[in-house]
Amino acid sequence: MVRILLAEDDDSMRAYLARALEKSGYEVVAVATGTQAVPHIESDRFDLLLTDIVMPEMDGIELAQHTANVAPQTRIMFITGFAAVTLKAGKAVPQAKVLSKPFHLRDLVLEVERMFGSETLTGLS
Repeated sequence: MVRILLAEDDDSMRAYLARALEKSGYEVVAVATGTQAVPHIESDRFDLLLTDIVMPEMDGIELAQHTANVAPQTRIMFITGFAAVTLKAGKAVPQAKVLSKPFHLRDLVLEVERMFGSETLTGLS
């Protein structure tokens, strides 16, 4: 099973995304900040870090760079509502995917499935 670490500071968005990914068959650990994500990255294995870029304490770019150093096998996908930070993220972590808000949950699930070669679409329409 693909394991996802979700870092999103908006409580309702975090719950919404986690529920959608779990419904699609992924195991999700959800945290509110980058600093909360760090101990998980350092002590556990995740296939994907799904992180908002703009967060308090530690932004998603810093978190992604830390993840790339500590757990280089973990793939990275940014979610953001700010076009300007998309360019910054692409330069800082060029191997990462970027999904711009607003997006449909189906788009998120499709991107995750593409990353892991899954051919199964479940639950979201």
